Amino acid sequence: MEQVVCRVSEAPIDLARFVSGLGAPGHGAQNLFFGAVRETNHGKRVLAVSYDAFAPLAEATLRDICGEAAGRWGEDLRFRVLHRTGRLGVGELSVAIGVSSRHREESYQASRYVIEELKKRAPIWKKEHYEGGETEWLKGHALCQGHQHERV
Repeated sequence: MEQVVCRVSEAPIDLARFVSGLGAPGHGAQNLFFGAVRETNHGKRVLAVSYDAFAPLAEATLRDICGEAAGRWGEDLRFRVLHRTGRLGVGELSVAIGVSSRHREESYQASRYVIEELKKRAPIWKKEHYEGGETEWLKGHALCQGHQHERV
């Protein structure tokens, strides 16, 4: 299996497929992180979230982030990063990150690094749809820095 797999797609995240092939024979740890659309944000009831992205650049950015993590926590780490685009309802998975490593500490550290850097650097934009018809683009990637809310 490939050492780093990063995809941005409208397709729902298939958990069985996501996990398959993540590990390696010498790896004793697999750390999985899943982000889902939650029902409230900043005191507002969220009905759905729309994600938009420039997929080729987002995937390249995610590969760069994984490469940085491997440079810090071990060149033999394996990564799977999937991010959804399109409109997602409450409870749907928007992002999945898997890191496989020899020991648990590296996988924890690398996974945390990937999600934090993804939120800061990936050209993926998030628009929340609230009860009552209001919508709001949330701050995240540099193109959205003028907004007041933090990307979550």
